[in-house]
This record gives sequence, structure tokens and C-alpha cells, in this order.
Amino acid sequence: MEELIETATNMSIEWAPKLVAALVILFIGMWVAKKIRGGIRNVMGKKNVDPAVAGFVSSLCYYGIVAFVVIAALSKVGVAATSFVAILGAAGLAVGLALQGSLSNFASGVLILIFKPFRIGDFVELAGTSGSVKEITIFTTELATPDNKKVIVPNSAAMGGNIVNYSAHDTRRVDMVFGIGYGDDIDKARNIIKAILEADDRVLADPAPAVAVAELADSSVNFNVRPWVGTADYWGVYNDVHEQVKKRFDAEGISIPFPQQDVHMHTVAANGAD
Repeated sequence: MEELIETATNMSIEWAPKLVAALVILFIGMWVAKKIRGGIRNVMGKKNVDPAVAGFVSSLCYYGIVAFVVIAALSKVGVAATSFVAILGAAGLAVGLALQGSLSNFASGVLILIFKPFRIGDFVELAGTSGSVKEITIFTTELATPDNKKVIVPNSAAMGGNIVNYSAHDTRRVDMVFGIGYGDDIDKARNIIKAILEADDRVLADPAPAVAVAELADSSVNFNVRPWVGTADYWGVYNDVHEQVKKRFDAEGISIPFPQQDVHMHTVAANGAD
């Protein structure tokens, strides 16, 4: 019994300081990790960083510090830190391979939230789909198409291709093509188109609309018509100008060629000679 008590006493004397030191390291480390996490959130909040990004970065720093503190505390009590780190690395590799697609979406979501190539409410084209951005999450982006369909685009697909943001600028150019017949007056047609554009208050005066002959096609003389408008007025101007051009051309006797085919019939005399 005396030997047992002596052995327990010696072990207590040897291990007690190590355990106390490990607990102190663990306690102080956890406290510091929480303070750093809160500080990062506050700083990023003042910089108007997206809350999702701020939460992700602060949590990443927090768990990184916690892992370091745990390894330091275990080393203090004699646990081999190299073995522990190797186990964590192997586990992280296995999880990363299993969640490769999700991690790709996650990383792309972080990039979207940081660099903001588009925002909620923008009309964009992502991964071959056009629509208004309704929600941006860390894994996916939700679009509402013009016919009110809900489309979920993985963030990796959005960042892996071209991103077309139609709402990025306040103005857009409307590109239209109008054809007239070869027998019609080019100057008269040009003046009619210019008058239609000048009468529309939504068409910007600067830069001035461009109306020019662009092509002598197979059956028509084509005009390129390119006015500048506010982004919100794009489709309204596009539709209204087409309607007004048709009405004015009809009223002024200017033809609008359409695809047609001429068939020429030839009479062949019967040959009765042998």
C-alpha cells in the first residue's frame, strides 16, 4: 500500500503541472479564438462585407486557432503532435474527396459573395440560363426566368463559365435591323426611322442614335438602328420601335421585303418528229 501511495504521489507530482498547463493553454486559447472571431466579424461588418462571407472567414479562423490550441495542449501532456496532425490531415483529405463537388460550389459561392459579379435583382445569364437573381447562397444561386420559372444554378457552374450581367450599367444599346426594298428611297426610310427615335423620350440624345445602311442583302437594303436607352427601358423601346417602323413604313409606302420565291413557267412545244 505504501508503494502504491508513493507511486501515485510521484505520478501526481509529475503530471499535475502538465495537466494544469494544458488546461490553462486550452482555456486561454479558446478565449482568444472567440475574441478573434468576434473582432473579424466586427471589422468585416464595418467594411460592409456580406454577412455570409464574414461568418465564413471568422469561423474558419476560429476553428483554425482551436485546432492549434488543442494540439498545443495535447503536446503539453505528452501526446505526439505529429501523429495527431497526420490523423487530422488524412481525415481532411478523405472528407475533401468525398465532398469535392460541394466544396467546389462552396468556394465559388465565397468568390461570388466577395467579388460580387452580380447582385440580387440583377438580370443575368448564368450557365446558359437568363433570369433575375432572387437569392445568392453559399452553394447555389436562384434565378427567376422571364416566364417565372425558378432555376437553381450551382455556384461552380456560374463561376465556371461566362457571366453576362445585363443590369451592371445604367444604359444599354438597342440593336435592331430593318430592311427595305431595293426600289424604295433610302433617305426617306432613314429619316422616318430617325423621326421615330427622336419622338421617343426614352431614347437618349447622348450618345446619339445610329441609323446607317449596313448591308445590301439578297432581297433587301438593311439598316442598322442602334439607339441608347436606360437599362429598364430596353425591351419597351425595342418592341415599340419595331411597331412604329412597321406602321410608318406602311403609311409612307415603303416596302418591307419578306422571303418569297418566284416560279417561272416555260411552255415546251411538243416534238412529233421521230
